[in-house]
Amino acid sequence: MTQSQYQNLKTTEYQNLTENELQTLIEKAEKALKTKQANKRKEVIAQIKELAASIDVAVEIYEGDKRSARKGVKVPVKYRHPQDPEKTWTGRGVTPKWMQTLIDAGHDRSEFEV
Repeated sequence: MTQSQYQNLKTTEYQNLTENELQTLIEKAEKALKTKQANKRKEVIAQIKELAASIDVAVEIYEGDKRSARKGVKVPVKYRHPQDPEKTWTGRGVTPKWMQTLIDAGHDRSEFEV
């Protein structure tokens, strides 16, 4: 869609589109936006590197969307309730109520290790 077509598009024209047509339009717009943003990012990074090189400075740019390797890693279960195997605890964070109740009743935490 050209700029002039976009400017001439009226709200009523959106209302005449079906849900599927609107969804397709949104998806195409999101894809086009991501492409434009990625291209702009590449241009800006190239400009930064060029400016840095002009004053003999080395620049290293890290991607902001890189995630930590640890994020989302499942921690193995360390403790299990003796009567209800569905109740487990990794040993991290706040002690669950079921564990605290058993400890308060005189049991040792090591009794429930998996």
